[in-house]
Amino acid sequence: MNWKKKLLKKSRLYVIIDKGCLNNKSLPKIASLAQDAGAGIIQLRDKISGKGTVLETALATRKIIAHKRAIFIANDCLDIAKISDADGIHLGQDDIPVAIARKILGKHKIIGVSCHSLAQALKAKNNGADYISVGPVFPTSTKPEYKPVGLNLIKKVNRKINIPIFAIGGITQSNIRQVLSCKVKRVAVCGAICKTKDIRKTIKSFVKMIPA
Repeated sequence: MNWKKKLLKKSRLYVIIDKGCLNNKSLPKIASLAQDAGAGIIQLRDKISGKGTVLETALATRKIIAHKRAIFIANDCLDIAKISDADGIHLGQDDIPVAIARKILGKHKIIGVSCHSLAQALKAKNNGADYISVGPVFPTSTKPEYKPVGLNLIKKVNRKINIPIFAIGGITQSNIRQVLSCKVKRVAVCGAICKTKDIRKTIKSFVKMIPA
């Protein structure tokens, strides 16, 4: 098992840095704050900028996120992940299949998949995903088009899947204990971190709330 897969298993907090939530703040700078504050995985998500700008940001972020301290994940774009030498990619249900991403990126890169049902979770696992995110658990402003799946789905997936599972969607410091009570060990957070004034402090607070 390479260091990426080992760190993936150890990671408890997955921070998604979303351009749409940051009010023109520097994404690489936020990535640096997230790494220093204890985030195990950091995903770069930019659905606003053009491909060239996203690539520049990914390359700058890659320089900042140190190997073996945190995992750098590119969102959706296989070419961005490949060129920037990201540690992996996160795929949605309508993105490129896991098998093709694996063929292009290689066996040592991490591939994650967004799942909204038990069937999708099982399919992702069987297709070779290294981890899955399951949600949205609660209503979320970053993905308002998705209906919350609730805590029951988290419980079902957690019983059936033996790869790392990250609960995602609308998770805050106020409701994270409800999520952890489902015996899920890992959470992914976007808005509750990106929209806060003190990102470093907020991440540290989340880290303290999740059992190691």
